[in-house]
Amino acid sequence: METIFSKTYKYLKTLLVYQPPHTPTPFVLDDKLDKQQPNCSENGLAGPAEELQILLRHAKQLKEVLEMAAKHLKAGRFTQLTQMQTVVKKLAAIKGERSPARLAFDAVSQPDNRQVSAVLAENRALLEKLYKLPHNKDIIIRNLILPLAPPIKAILVFLDGMVDNKTLNLAVLQPLMYFSADHVRDGGTTGSLTAQIIEECLPANQINKAIDYQSVQHGINSGDTALFIDGVPEAILINTRGMVQRGVNKPTTEQTVRGSQASFSEGLRINTALIRGTLKSSELVTEILSIGKKTNTSCAIMYLESVANPLLVTELKRRIEGISTDYLGDIGSLQQFIEDHPGNLFPQALSTERPDRVGVHLAEGRVALILDGVPLAHVVPVSFFTFFHSAEDFSFKAIASTGLRILRLAAAFITLLLPSLYLAINYFHQEALPTEIALAIAGAREKVPFPALIEIVLMEFSFELIREGGLRIPGVLGATIGIVGALILGQAAVTANIVSPIVVIIIALAGLASFAIPDFQMAMAFRIIRFPMLILAATLGLVGVASGFLLLVLLLCSMKSFGMPYMLPIAPRVEGNLDVVVRGPVFQQEKRPDGLNTKDTIKQPAISREWLKEKPRGGQDKP
Repeated sequence: METIFSKTYKYLKTLLVYQPPHTPTPFVLDDKLDKQQPNCSENGLAGPAEELQILLRHAKQLKEVLEMAAKHLKAGRFTQLTQMQTVVKKLAAIKGERSPARLAFDAVSQPDNRQVSAVLAENRALLEKLYKLPHNKDIIIRNLILPLAPPIKAILVFLDGMVDNKTLNLAVLQPLMYFSADHVRDGGTTGSLTAQIIEECLPANQINKAIDYQSVQHGINSGDTALFIDGVPEAILINTRGMVQRGVNKPTTEQTVRGSQASFSEGLRINTALIRGTLKSSELVTEILSIGKKTNTSCAIMYLESVANPLLVTELKRRIEGISTDYLGDIGSLQQFIEDHPGNLFPQALSTERPDRVGVHLAEGRVALILDGVPLAHVVPVSFFTFFHSAEDFSFKAIASTGLRILRLAAAFITLLLPSLYLAINYFHQEALPTEIALAIAGAREKVPFPALIEIVLMEFSFELIREGGLRIPGVLGATIGIVGALILGQAAVTANIVSPIVVIIIALAGLASFAIPDFQMAMAFRIIRFPMLILAATLGLVGVASGFLLLVLLLCSMKSFGMPYMLPIAPRVEGNLDVVVRGPVFQQEKRPDGLNTKDTIKQPAISREWLKEKPRGGQDKP
């Protein structure tokens, strides 16, 4: 029977004596993996032993053909010998793959560099290794037999979820299974059989041939279905893409009162079709490039061949083809890879979600970049003033559009310089203000314990927190919390004498002015540069503000956007059109921007309203 002493002893023993923990050993992600280059067994062949097995398999097939031919000859079945010609031709085509040089190359080469084999079993084995079967459940390998004479084995390879099952069943599987041997022409040779299947059997609108596994993988990963036929040293890529994508919706970041209400989607072909719907021209060229060694992300380059500078198109393609990376899934990352000044805060490509805006810039001679899976397009080259243009500028009269552009430029100066000017005047140049205003500011700051610099930095930091929090909170709740948070924080900070009311007004004006800039990247650049300007204002006063602004102007003048000076048409001074800051009437937009150096510089004749040349028809004219 346990007493209080024995219980106390056991408790102290448990407390003082070490006991091994009963919890399992925690998982640690260490660096014990073998990072050596893959050996030959990972490439599909295992050296001389596998080479010998392939040769023995080929010899066994030859032996079976000879035994069957001898059997038909003894039985007098000469018609069967005619049907065996297809088998003999297939073995003859496979013979070229059995050379020692070809086997040695396949043994040491990577799977992507391998050629499609004429042996169906070898193609299947390599596909299983490429797509990590049977662990990978996305890849589907469908066996089928083509009803020819003799029957030929084939396989269909596709990714589940990326193909349209209805198209696959009705336009691929059903025609192949009902393809009659009576329609085979030219003795069923490899080339003629493949061509006849493509021309007469498969009703898909896009069909390509692939002779290497790099092309095969790109097609399968994009949603195509690959058809491998026994005895044919090439694959047939059939367009069966049917991945579910978001439809065309209204713009969310570039909303306008007038104009188009369509925005880009994540589908590359949907986006290119939206641009073609806006710019209906046979001269509109779309080129597709692949980016990323592991992802092969498709990137579309669109331009008007008769307008765009060919040097610009060539240079853009050179930069994109010169990108060496495993993954690239965002067009902002693509911009950093190819732009002239990736370390500069100011954007060097116009980002937009509106197809109508892309069409306007393509008509001027610029080039558009569209990345698969991204609902945005980038337009290059651009100037500083392009980012202050809106999608609906040409929907209003010239005077109204010009006034709005001047307002946006004024907003950029306000968000950049207003806090710095207040700080410089408050620290060094109080005499620059009228006496009544200076006394009012001093009275408002009488009970504030912090310097003006701490006040502004504190309010700037709070404003950025509210802005970021409002963006990350989902739904309508984000905007509500942003407005309520700003009101409560501002009122509470003034009531607690942490900041003065004038600082709250200045930061609110600077924040609202940043929202008036149409481009988000340009607004972010001004917001970030505002902090170094505050430091210069706190240390050197108006001299520091002027010096910082001068350095900023020098930086902008030294920049280029894909070969075009960033501050055109001001620096360098070139012939400008009525679409920089002052927006002239639409019937006076006669020339394209001079800095683009387009093939065709004339956009419309000097008198575009040709109805002015004719006399008005009166009521006496007959219809």
